[in-house]
Amino acid sequence: MAASMLGWACGPLRPGGPGVWARGRRLPGPAGSGRSVAAASGPGGAGAERYCLELLRKRDYEGYLCSLLLPTESRSSAFALRAFNVELAQVKDSVSEKTIGLMRMQFWKKTVDDIYSDNPPHQPVAFELWKAVKRHNLTKRWLMKIIDEREKNLDDKAYRNIQELENYAENTQSSLLYLTLEILGIRDLHADHAASHIGKAQGIVTCLRATPYHSSRRRVFLPMDICMLHGVSQEDFLRKNQDKNIRDVVYDIASQAHLHLKHARSLHKSVPVKAFPAFLQTVALEDYLKKIQKVNFDIFHPSLQQKNTLLPLSLYIQSWRRRY
Repeated sequence: MAASMLGWACGPLRPGGPGVWARGRRLPGPAGSGRSVAAASGPGGAGAERYCLELLRKRDYEGYLCSLLLPTESRSSAFALRAFNVELAQVKDSVSEKTIGLMRMQFWKKTVDDIYSDNPPHQPVAFELWKAVKRHNLTKRWLMKIIDEREKNLDDKAYRNIQELENYAENTQSSLLYLTLEILGIRDLHADHAASHIGKAQGIVTCLRATPYHSSRRRVFLPMDICMLHGVSQEDFLRKNQDKNIRDVVYDIASQAHLHLKHARSLHKSVPVKAFPAFLQTVALEDYLKKIQKVNFDIFHPSLQQKNTLLPLSLYIQSWRRRY
């Protein structure tokens, strides 16, 4: 999920960055349970791993489910990677001033530098990410791209065009998939090509899914070129209009996501089967695109905000069938 869907407060900023670990202090967030870090971390940082898992379960449930279906030896690293993404995604909605957001992004830039210098800060996500980097020799460039793109996105501006939204998705969601492939031990051009398309589809769908939430906060981020093409203003979305022009905008954007999903799946014969678990999020993407089609592209329809209780089963079946 993107920041808009993960908009819970991070708590006060502490010296050294958000959610910093300190010896003898309680773990921040769900993993704390009143226990100190010294007690909770234990051998192998069990407390840190549990923190990442709980953060995902509460903030990125679909990512949590997909990570559970990865090979056993890859799961903890995938949890760390997605927890890192959640930490970045929630910055935008959890700060009242851009300056504070920039400070948090700077913290994560320095954290990544320190991780690759074998000196991670005492922060649970950073600790687990350091273990993942060491275990799988993850490419630093992809981690930094995610931070840089999230940082640029701190401004409350609509995307100028669909290409700008796709670029954002490529640098965040696709980068996350490239790293997931590395966790699975895959460095393959065809897999990367599929990951690029799936990441773009994910970014577009996330933008659509977040629109009702954004509108409630008087923000609209949908691509301006498509809105202008259909004569739709931001105010139309803020008023939750449901006329044909609004639906045409949503249809065009959803169609672009569907196209990326179709391209990714057309590559399945060239993609190593071992890579398929990294792409299980296509199940949730397809589910949303089918649901929005059923309600005639009414982006504010209540059914689109309901959790799919059958998603875990659908993901398991797709994993068992070795498909994406």
